[in-house]
Amino acid sequence: MANSDIIYTPDPDADSISSDVAEYNGILVSTQIPVRADGSLELGDITTQCECTLQALKVALERAGSSMDRVLHLTIYLTDMADRAAFNEVYQRFFKKPWPVRAAVGVASLAFEGMRVEVTAMAAKG
Repeated sequence: MANSDIIYTPDPDADSISSDVAEYNGILVSTQIPVRADGSLELGDITTQCECTLQALKVALERAGSSMDRVLHLTIYLTDMADRAAFNEVYQRFFKKPWPVRAAVGVASLAFEGMRVEVTAMAAKG
């Protein structure tokens, strides 16, 4: 990239065309999907997908020098808004008050067949 004041942390997946985290002036942005610790995609039930997605977010933020308690904003993409309650149940295990600012968005589909959740987060560094 031409902007030397922006730092991108590449996704560990060699085939990915997205960074795991982008940093600018102490703010990190990360987008995560339901990936297991071994890097494979989790396409099981919505609760398991939410757990894998938020765990992947936690790992990406910690690798970049931040943490879940530094998340300022979260956008949740769901292919079925009826899954919002299941997401919220998992969300409350990863986040505590004061809750990050967040939005839930219903989408027709995500990048992979069977993928039901994706999140984009903005967090403070440090």
